[in-house]
Amino acid sequence: MNDNWQPSCNLEALQQRAAMLHDIRAYFYAQNVLEVETPILCNAIGTDPYLDFFATRMRGTQLYLQTSPEFSMKRLLAADVGSIYQITKAFRQGESGRYHNPEFTLLEWYRVGFDLFDLMDDVEQLLIPLLKKSAFLLKAKRLKYADVFEKYTGLNPLKFSEQDYRAVAERLGFHDAGKLCGSEHSLWLDFLFSQCVQKQLAKNQVCMVYHYPACLPSLARRNVENHLLVERVEIFIDGVEIANGYFELTDAIEQEERFEQEILQRMDNNSASVEKDHRLLAALKSGLADCSGIAIGLDRLLMVLAKKENINEVLAFPIRQA
Repeated sequence: MNDNWQPSCNLEALQQRAAMLHDIRAYFYAQNVLEVETPILCNAIGTDPYLDFFATRMRGTQLYLQTSPEFSMKRLLAADVGSIYQITKAFRQGESGRYHNPEFTLLEWYRVGFDLFDLMDDVEQLLIPLLKKSAFLLKAKRLKYADVFEKYTGLNPLKFSEQDYRAVAERLGFHDAGKLCGSEHSLWLDFLFSQCVQKQLAKNQVCMVYHYPACLPSLARRNVENHLLVERVEIFIDGVEIANGYFELTDAIEQEERFEQEILQRMDNNSASVEKDHRLLAALKSGLADCSGIAIGLDRLLMVLAKKENINEVLAFPIRQA
């Protein structure tokens, strides 16, 4: 039996976390954004083909620990509660390592009437007091996905040629990439971005990469001027991803189609089966105002701002000590 009862992080890390949570709540209070709570244990779960979840049962009913509060928060938005935020626990099966713990703290918020660029402004303003305390540059760098991807790989991310992608991977020494990615454009993009692009992003600074290829849509709407793009942004600090945000898809029909496509992908991946969240689809059908939303992993954010090498250094009790 492991009898190590002591916390993984020190008192300073606990104090930094408390200060971070205070600053976040102060920001949203000043912005008149309502703090909400939604269930962690729900009847449905997201269909993302590359996320694994925790499930349990109650009196024969299957329940899921949420990987994100997104669906419940969108149901609140559809009920016209206005702009909202939440600080909550979320859970992802099999995610454990330098940057991951299966149980983690998530900040998620939605701004009614905001587009993607308004959202990026919002993120930048939220982070200013946190960056000041950690001596990071305050001005964020904003980069289009296509520009930065082509700069570091030489490939156009909006046009897929498996032969060209394999050739670049071989030239860069990633000899197993073809086996891992096959003919899936989205897998190639994720692999090459993580291996070739992400590590090149600005150090000691926030970097916002936006306008992702349409084959990486998640829950973002398509760009009205270029349907090869979606209104999605990811936030990086020191090359570490801390957030994922969207100008939100509000079309219930398109959302249901994406659910169905992802369920098929899960079947191809031999992942646990899931069903569409019918309550979310009903909320979208009732009408969801234009809004943008984003989720920030607070444990990872704290790790980066505190210049720690492992997420366990900012957690009181990571999974191995829980």
